This record gives sequence, structure tokens and C-alpha cells, in this order.
Amino acid sequence: MNYRVKSIGKTCAGTGKPLAPGSVCHSILIDEDGETVRRDFSEEAWEGPPEDALGYWQCKVPESQAKRRPLDTESLFEFFEDLNEDCNHAQEKFRYVVALMLLQKRRLRLEGSSDEDGPVKLELYGSQGEGPFFMKDLQLRPEEIQALEDELTNQIEADED
Repeated sequence: MNYRVKSIGKTCAGTGKPLAPGSVCHSILIDEDGETVRRDFSEEAWEGPPEDALGYWQCKVPESQAKRRPLDTESLFEFFEDLNEDCNHAQEKFRYVVALMLLQKRRLRLEGSSDEDGPVKLELYGSQGEGPFFMKDLQLRPEEIQALEDELTNQIEADED
């Protein structure tokens, strides 16, 4: 049986304070409503594992959480599909950045573009035959793409927590 345990949290489950990089952290796994959940505690808040803990361990809070694990390609593709179903003007840039990420990962492929009726529109297909997906070529600056990618990663990580 495979279990997926999220990475270390950013705050102590006991105090609500941020977990300091380099500090000792105590982690537990518990069952909440049929779901395995991880809780992380600072050294000062640790009172030992609860009786119903599925497991517990001690670790150190990473010095730099700036290096992020790469986003799972299939989860990113599902997010892209969700954005295609219900994309408002505010989400259009996110959709574009997700599409660029999926193009880099070769999960999407560009089949063509057209500039009929105004701005250039891209025609994209999933590598497993999904699509077609049509979107405006927003031609964002690299700094804007990076900022949106960072915001997107933060949003996805927050949803996982």
C-alpha cells in the first residue's frame, strides 16, 4: 500500500508559530475522518505522540525552503484542464503560465496558431490526445512569468497543506 505524506509544514500545529529553519521538529501521522494527516510540532510544543498516532518521528526544519520540489505533471495538467473549463479574465495569465510549464514538460504540444480576428491564438493538445485547447498568446515578460509561476506554486502547495 502506498501512502503520500506531505512535506514538513511551515507552522507548528501546537502553537501556530512558524517553524524556524534548522530547528528540531517532531512530526506525527494521525487518522482524521479516514484520511492520513501529518502534523508538525516545534520542540517547545512537543508533548509526545498522542495515543492514536499512526507514526511519529523527529527531524530538522530545512534551512531553506526556497528550493521547491517540481510540480507533479499530471496534477498540473488537471489544474490546466480545470482552468480551461472555468477561466475568467483574472485567471487567464495563470492558464497561460501553466500551459508554458506543460509545454516544457512535453505534456502539451503546440499544433498551430492563428491571428484571425485579433490577437494570436494558440492551438494546444495534450500528449495523450486531450484537446484541442485554444488560448491567446499573451507574450508575457520573463519576470512576469516567473512571478506567476511562484504564485501558482505557492497556491498549489497551500492547497496540499
